[in-house]
Amino acid sequence: MEHLQQAGKIKRWGVSNLDLSDMRELWSLPGGTACMTDQVLYHLASRGIEYDLLPWCQQKSLPVMAYCPLAQAGKLRNGLMDSPAVLSVAQELEVTVAQVLLAWVIRQPGVIAIPKAGSEAHVQENAGALGIELSPRQLQALDEAFPAPKRKTHLDIV
Repeated sequence: MEHLQQAGKIKRWGVSNLDLSDMRELWSLPGGTACMTDQVLYHLASRGIEYDLLPWCQQKSLPVMAYCPLAQAGKLRNGLMDSPAVLSVAQELEVTVAQVLLAWVIRQPGVIAIPKAGSEAHVQENAGALGIELSPRQLQALDEAFPAPKRKTHLDIV
């Protein structure tokens, strides 16, 4: 990556789907701390990064880039978009389920979400999540419906 930067081929670089042990190994290598982000699957129903990877990244001021923040693919989406807890928060805030899910992801310091957007209206809907602040009560309801892991888990990958 350093060679590509020196050659002017890239300005910055990041990694994808590296767990905590992988990130520690990367950061132990010469130039490894130049990594600008770790792109991982992260959404309300896939919270494995919260156990150790996310806190480590936050401690290092290394942004986490959440792909599939709306669980756009795979079996992990099952039950998320029609969850009573998520629907209740969306109704209470008068926003869409997708906006609640995005707001939940980006509430974490240092987390960037890259949701799919196939139209201008979709982009505008996604952008609307920036103005949503979930209350402690709403966060608790979402946590109860989709609890964070209490032990180390493998990263979900799509």
